[in-house]
Amino acid sequence: MTTTGNTTTTATTAVTGERADLLVALEKQRHFLRFTTRDLTDEQAAQRSSASELCLGGLIKHVASVERLWAAFIVQGPSAMPDFTAMTEADFARRADEFRLLPGETLAGVLAEYAEVARRTDELVASLADLDAAQPLPKAPWFEADAEWSARRVLLHIVAETAQHAGHADIIRESLDGAKSMG
Repeated sequence: MTTTGNTTTTATTAVTGERADLLVALEKQRHFLRFTTRDLTDEQAAQRSSASELCLGGLIKHVASVERLWAAFIVQGPSAMPDFTAMTEADFARRADEFRLLPGETLAGVLAEYAEVARRTDELVASLADLDAAQPLPKAPWFEADAEWSARRVLLHIVAETAQHAGHADIIRESLDGAKSMG
C-alpha cells in the first residue's frame, strides 16, 4: 500500500476519500504494532514481561485473528463469528492460545500471516460496494442485543482494536528490553 496526498493505492486499486483515510489509519496502527517486534528473537516474542499473560507474538496472532474475523463479518454477517454465548471451556482454552506464541510458531510466521490478513482487509476496503451496509452483531455478552454495525463501524473497530493492542505491545516491549515504539 502506498499513499500520496488523499489517494491510497493497494496492490490492485487506487482508493480515495474516506476509504483512503480508513486504509491509512489501519496501516498506521498496524505499523506501530509490528514495530514493537523489531529485532526480536522468537524466544523474546514469546516471553511474558509483565503480570499479564500477553506476549508480543501472541498479540500479533490475536490482532490478525480479530481482523480476519471482522473482515469476514463485513461480508458474511454473524455467521462468520462464533456464538460467544455458547463457548465451552475448550473453546476458551483454544482462544487463550491465540495470545501465545506456541511451540513451532515463529515471529516471522505470525508477522507474515498478519501481513496477509492486512492485505485481504485492504482489498476488501477498496472493493466494498457500500460502507453503510450493515450486519447484525453476533451473540456475545459484550454486544448490545439486536444491534447492527455498518462496514464502516467494523473497520473503525479494527483500527481501535489494533491501536489498543499496539499500546499493550509497546509496554510489553519496553518491559522486555527498554525499547520504545515512540520517544
